[in-house]
Amino acid sequence: MCKMARNLFLLILGMEFAVKLLLYVSITASVFLILGLFFPWAMLWWEDVQNRRKVFKLYGSIAVGSYLLYWTTKFFL
Repeated sequence: MCKMARNLFLLILGMEFAVKLLLYVSITASVFLILGLFFPWAMLWWEDVQNRRKVFKLYGSIAVGSYLLYWTTKFFL
């Protein structure tokens, strides 16, 4: 019984870490999105053409997707 409780505790800690990680990823992507509006060449340095539309598509989708996953996991945890 004690081993099962320990495993459950570790699972809950792992889920809390995953939820926090999703929140931090969404915050970081939002900061990169804002920076990319002013300096698109700094955020898309690997692309041949750096424009604000690509910044919106890349960092906006990461920010929105991870934020939705954050609230989904937070709601069902």
